[in-house]
Order: sequence, then structure tokens, then C-alpha cells
Amino acid sequence: MSAEEEAFPGRTTNIVEAERNQLEREYEELWSTFGPSLSRLASSYESETHAREDLLQEIRLAIWVALPRFRRESSLRTFVFRVAHNRALTHVWRRKRAGVSEEAEELPDPRSSPEVDAMQRVDQLRLIEAIRQLPIPFRQVLTLALEDLTHAEIAAVLGISENNVAVRMNRARNLLREKLGSRERLKR
Repeated sequence: MSAEEEAFPGRTTNIVEAERNQLEREYEELWSTFGPSLSRLASSYESETHAREDLLQEIRLAIWVALPRFRRESSLRTFVFRVAHNRALTHVWRRKRAGVSEEAEELPDPRSSPEVDAMQRVDQLRLIEAIRQLPIPFRQVLTLALEDLTHAEIAAVLGISENNVAVRMNRARNLLREKLGSRERLKR
């Protein structure tokens, strides 16, 4: 017992109790503010529900332990996420060391296969050739539409009305379907 505690036993207890209450209030406020974000952070490290909940509890405990040492040299947000990040890394490292494998889901290759690429090139060449065989007024509207111009923009480029663009577009699509021998709907 310190000299102050011996001299003023009740005072020291009140100070410690007040500091603890303040710390608990800060912690609860912190958790209500950052809880959803920390839950998402835990989800990014653990896919299994029970492991994610374990990690979240470890993060909560680590923040509780670290909070009294927070020196306000950074923002509270930075402090909380730094503690959480460090705890998550330690958690994953421990699980790997313990032999718990982190089964990564197989992600699909975003690139298309060579066969799909070849088929797309053939389709593009067929489309370009079919468009080249259309009369110029229809070829113009289709080509501009394929460049993502709106009917108003096509009308301005060609010097015709929007209604005329719509009529030409409809006729061009029908002619193109005949040329391609397909009943599939062509997108605008």
C-alpha cells in the first residue's frame, strides 16, 4: 500500500473506480462506433463463423487491454484499427502454426479461355462483315450505336431527327439479323 493509500484509503479507491468507469464508457462508445467495421475486418481474415467470432473476441480483448495505454498520438480510429489488424495477424499466424489450414476458396480466373476468345473474335468478324454489307444509312446508325452514342447524339452527328434514328436503327437491326441468320435480339 502506498503512503497516499494509507493516508487517504477511501480517496484512492474512488479515483481508481472513477478511472475504471471512464474507461468502460470509452470502450463501449468505441465499440458502438467501430463494432460493425471491426466485424467486417474479422470477416476478411476468417471465413468460418466460429473462427470469426473467436477473432472478434480477441480483438475486443486486445482493444480493452490497449485502451489505457492510448496516448492520443493518432486518431482513435487509427489506434483501434491498428490494434485490430495486429490481433488479426497474430490470430491467423497462430492458426497456421497450429496446423489449422486456411482453406481459400478457389477464385475463378477473370480471363476467358482461349476457346471463348476465339469464338468471340469469330463473332466480331461476322458482325463487322454483316454491318459492312448494310446500306450506308443503316451502317451509320449501327456503328454509332455500337460506340455507345445515344439516339440524340446520333441524330446530331448525322443531321437527322431522333425519330429517324430510331426507324433506321430498327431497320438496321432487322437487316443485320437476316444477314447473320440469327433470331437473337441485338442489343442497342
